[in-house]
Amino acid sequence: MALSKKPVTGMRDIMPAEMQIRDYVMSVIKDTYGKFGFTSIETPCVENIANLSNKQGGENEKLIFKILKRGEKLNLETAQSESDLVDGGLRYDLTVPLVRYYSNNAANLPTPFKALQMGNVWRADRPQRGRYRQFMQCDIDILGEASNLAEIELILATTTTLTKLGFNGFQIRINDRRILKAMAAYAGFAEENYDSVFITLDKMDKIGIEGVKEELLKDGYSQEMCDKYLEMFSVLENTEDGVEYITSKLEGYLDGEVMESFKEILDSVRATKADSFELVFDPTLVRGMSYYTGTIFEIALPGFGGSCGGGGRYDKMVGNFTGQNVPACGFSIGFERIILLLTESGFQVPEQAGKVAYLIEKGVEGQALCDIIAQAQEARKDGTKVLVVRMNKNKKFQKEQLMAEGYNEFKEFYKNPLK
Repeated sequence: MALSKKPVTGMRDIMPAEMQIRDYVMSVIKDTYGKFGFTSIETPCVENIANLSNKQGGENEKLIFKILKRGEKLNLETAQSESDLVDGGLRYDLTVPLVRYYSNNAANLPTPFKALQMGNVWRADRPQRGRYRQFMQCDIDILGEASNLAEIELILATTTTLTKLGFNGFQIRINDRRILKAMAAYAGFAEENYDSVFITLDKMDKIGIEGVKEELLKDGYSQEMCDKYLEMFSVLENTEDGVEYITSKLEGYLDGEVMESFKEILDSVRATKADSFELVFDPTLVRGMSYYTGTIFEIALPGFGGSCGGGGRYDKMVGNFTGQNVPACGFSIGFERIILLLTESGFQVPEQAGKVAYLIEKGVEGQALCDIIAQAQEARKDGTKVLVVRMNKNKKFQKEQLMAEGYNEFKEFYKNPLK
């Protein structure tokens, strides 16, 4: 069988020009998050299949790349179910690995623990613009902080980072799973139907209120419940203070402290933000992960139709590993989509040091070559980036290629110095 030179479907080779942008973005992310007190960690790309399939990852659990058992553990002849064949899988996000990491190492970590994790994840998804089967995620999480200080810090850290990368005029959409549940309860939906209702509600931006109503009716919910439910969203579209309306409307269905805390998040971020973005209460925001227990948020960037990141509070997830719940909240930047937008906009990485190419003619050898390399070494000590290469026959084309990579100065060395 002939070897294939193409990457596996849904995965891709990354060319040097894009890699330069990726490295720059990662450096900005690490530097900015570091100033907010987040500490870098790393977890394995492979997790126990039971951890990945515990009904916390929503639809992503259907997209796991599963790993066969190995050696004597793999017995194809006696296998009767998938569990007899599979014991691991590639992580589909960074949250499950983080929670396992924290559960395993909590005794040696500070409280609260502010974690920064960047790494590839894998999903057997249908590839499309800005979506691949292998892609980088960038998460910040705060574990052990029960107050809304966690949400405030996460939003400010994320928006500061996006602004440093040149984005402005974007939105952070924010909601709370407890608000979603209270609205559903007020309308009369049974608790066991909440997830079904929320899946339909999540389509609001695509099919509108009438489209949502039509789908809910098709699912068998009564006209009265649907009207009572969707009337709230109609009012919210036309009211200046949605938080005040919800607080009043859902009295008896929603703990007043939830709305007080939610309002404090909005007020605190708006009062202290120094960047050009808008924090918007969006009661239609659902977020797909079933592990969210409270506040949820998403990033909406101009020029991109879908979400460019999101997160929320997941206070019960650590308890699945340890039997004891720990408050936790996280925010993930859509790294690949940000890279896509920067690349398509012609973004150029700002150069802080010169880039010089030493072009050496074939035949320059021995002591002459050593002298040139020594010269390059001295220049590198001063912070200059020096590329030492042999001169091609088509020197003009070679220079054009190097200029495209950011080299702005050239030094040429010939066997005959008179050239």
